[in-house]
Amino acid sequence: MTRTLRIATRKSPLALWQAEHVRRRLQDAHPGLQVELLPMSTRGDQVLDAPLARIGGKGLFVKELENGLLRREADLAVHSMKDVPMDLPPGLQIAVVCAREDPRDAFVSNHHAAFSELDIGARVGTASLRRRCQLLYLRPDLEVVTLRGNVQTRLGKLDAGEYDAIVLASAGLKRLELADRIRAVFDPGEMLPAVGQGVLGIEIREDDEELRELLAPLHDEHTALCVACERAVNRELGGSCQAPVACYATLERGQLDMDGLVGAPDGGRVLFASAAGPAEDAADLCRDLVRQLHEQGAGEVLESLREFDAW
Repeated sequence: MTRTLRIATRKSPLALWQAEHVRRRLQDAHPGLQVELLPMSTRGDQVLDAPLARIGGKGLFVKELENGLLRREADLAVHSMKDVPMDLPPGLQIAVVCAREDPRDAFVSNHHAAFSELDIGARVGTASLRRRCQLLYLRPDLEVVTLRGNVQTRLGKLDAGEYDAIVLASAGLKRLELADRIRAVFDPGEMLPAVGQGVLGIEIREDDEELRELLAPLHDEHTALCVACERAVNRELGGSCQAPVACYATLERGQLDMDGLVGAPDGGRVLFASAAGPAEDAADLCRDLVRQLHEQGAGEVLESLREFDAW
């Protein structure tokens, strides 16, 4: 390849780490390949005084990067898959799903070693409705409040005493070499991860066959199947990447196991479902999981979000 590849990325330290990681892996796979980073500012990064659910969801973190691809200013964009909307713009595709990092949520606190040790009424920060509903389901006594900004900004607010604890993705803390801030992790059986959590995806233009071939060594089929199932469940439920919907799939020795959740933001009603079977039955397992959640009232819970304005 004679052209220089340009990676569209957000400007946050974590996003830049992710883009640099992809650049390094590409150059390891193709010595001599020229790859540049194209940092871009997104609306999700700019508007920090309102909850994501109210201003348009996590898709605000990827729209500008996708526009850069469509304008051919960039050749590829690196995303956290948990931020990628269910439907992509025409002409774009997720060409690569990288191997998953730790998918679990992390409990971060300066004064408490575990979630169970928080005092009654403790103030816990998170930007996620999914985390909010599960935190309040586990501990209705907590005060769960909005916490926006990049990882360092959130940690800074914790250190300034604005919160008793915050919840972040373990993967992001590990990638930024901040794993020492993790006091405990939530097992998926305790707090179900977001769809695509811990996974990097690479988006390109559909017509760029040359780039798709170059990126092939970065693709992980195992993770790709799991994330495809998680996203399929979310899509069928009519959720978004910001709604209080969770799905986590694992694949081992040809066996696919999936857990799903739909919850009210106040934690008062949280629905759970599971499905398991051979990987070749993935589509049927996804449908079964969605059916179970609908039979419990998932549609009613998601419809009630339109009336929820406290977040």
